[in-house]
Amino acid sequence: QLQLVESGGGLVHTGGSLRLSCAASRSTMEDYAIGWFRQAPGKEREGVSSINNVGGSTVYADSVKGRFTISRDNAKRRVYLQMNSLKPEDTGVYYCAASLFGATFVQSEYDFWGQGTQVTVSS
Repeated sequence: QLQLVESGGGLVHTGGSLRLSCAASRSTMEDYAIGWFRQAPGKEREGVSSINNVGGSTVYADSVKGRFTISRDNAKRRVYLQMNSLKPEDTGVYYCAASLFGATFVQSEYDFWGQGTQVTVSS
């Protein structure tokens, strides 16, 4: 089983930046697309960004385009989500997940999920 662990969440003021990291337990992370999803209180979990296995294709939710950047370093078994110009609406629990498909927001395609990391953006 592939274990994923998120880190880097925390409390930040509006306009601030945060970088989330997703660490994988196995070298086979390179076989997977990695997606970031988030869930705010009282809302459905939604796709934020995803990157394919070699990093050549990325997708972003419209709400984060121009502010967030996803990247990966397979040698380090890490996927990152750089979050800039944060807004209170970005508050939620952020999860990384691994898929054997491409960079999509189809949650059923993601086989492994991390435990989540809390991001809180205060106004």
